[in-house]
Amino acid sequence: MRALDSIRQEYRCLRQRTYEHRSLFHRPAYGTSWAKKTPEKDPYCLWTVTAGGDSLVAARHLWHYDYQPTVYYPKQSKNELYQRLTTQLKNLGVPFTEDFGGALKDTSHVVDAIFGFSFSGEVREPFPAVIRALKETTIPVTSIDAPSSWDIENGPPNEGPGQGFYPTALVSLTAPKPLAKFFHGRHFLGGRFVSPDIAQKYDLELPEYDGIDQIVELDPKTGQKLKL
Repeated sequence: MRALDSIRQEYRCLRQRTYEHRSLFHRPAYGTSWAKKTPEKDPYCLWTVTAGGDSLVAARHLWHYDYQPTVYYPKQSKNELYQRLTTQLKNLGVPFTEDFGGALKDTSHVVDAIFGFSFSGEVREPFPAVIRALKETTIPVTSIDAPSSWDIENGPPNEGPGQGFYPTALVSLTAPKPLAKFFHGRHFLGGRFVSPDIAQKYDLELPEYDGIDQIVELDPKTGQKLKL
């Protein structure tokens, strides 16, 4: 846990500079894990469930890649960075909503970014109902860094709204977190900005990326680069 605490602290110090870099890796992973088009669903309609900077930047990138994100952001932060990112989305005409359950009926993919890997404690309102909806939906769900309500070390909770919640895909940013060993769906890693000294400092064994690829798919059983 001491190593994780150190990584968390370093992440907090660097996060304003890394949001742009980290979020560039979301979009290719979404495209790779995307569900096939059905007559009832628009494949370019995307829900971004968000409570932090990574997903706000991701929503902006997705809009520029011709997706149609809608942002669920019920507890908007007073942090100046988050407010600027929110303003950018509103200037693009990206809609915000407070009715997650109702609007879930009109989407084809959900991006779960409610909580990051630093989450701890109990799930507070209004998120229990949202996480239950994520667990029960048949729509593909892609979680960022950590499926919401999962413990960074111990994975899925044994009780509460997140019990039994397993998303369709997981996108790890920078490096896979310990909880990844409990995840058995499609697992992607993005984060080509990790310097050799940081990798050595935290003993990170990161896979090689092909060519100019921004993501790499990992074998959910071994955590190693998936050989296609």
